[in-house]
Amino acid sequence: MLTLALLRHAKSSWDQSGLSDFDRPLNERGQKAAPEMGDVLRGLKFEPDVVLCSPSIRTRQTLDLVLPRLKCAKPVILYDEDLYHVSASGLLEQIRHLDGRYRAALVVGHNPGLHAFALQLAGQGATDDLTQLTYKFPTAALAIISFTGPAWTDIAPGKGWLEAFAVPER
Repeated sequence: MLTLALLRHAKSSWDQSGLSDFDRPLNERGQKAAPEMGDVLRGLKFEPDVVLCSPSIRTRQTLDLVLPRLKCAKPVILYDEDLYHVSASGLLEQIRHLDGRYRAALVVGHNPGLHAFALQLAGQGATDDLTQLTYKFPTAALAIISFTGPAWTDIAPGKGWLEAFAVPER
């Protein structure tokens, strides 16, 4: 079984008008939500072997606040420029190229790509979670999707089971 967690970066700040989108940091709400989602991941017993993270400031900060909450062995962390505003089809290609030794992967990225990717993959799951996922994928939202196939190259649209969909408390 393969498990993929998709985590949208936590809420970022728009306070500094001169910053590029790439360089925007988390705001106070985001700094609170990111560790909360780390606790959710820990509660779901999700332990990533590998993390694919957009190199933007807000995704890096989100990951930095999530990882200490997981209480697991340190995963391999891969920062990839291609994850910055990647499409759902681009994400699928990235995941299909993961090394077969990884059984659990965490992606920390951006919308609209993460939301579209989660919708594309999740063919089944709890009705409430699927409905929530369809509605929106807000900042710090988390979707965990499992696959029965033995290799990442086998994952395909509609073949995943949505194990959980969670958003931070506001």
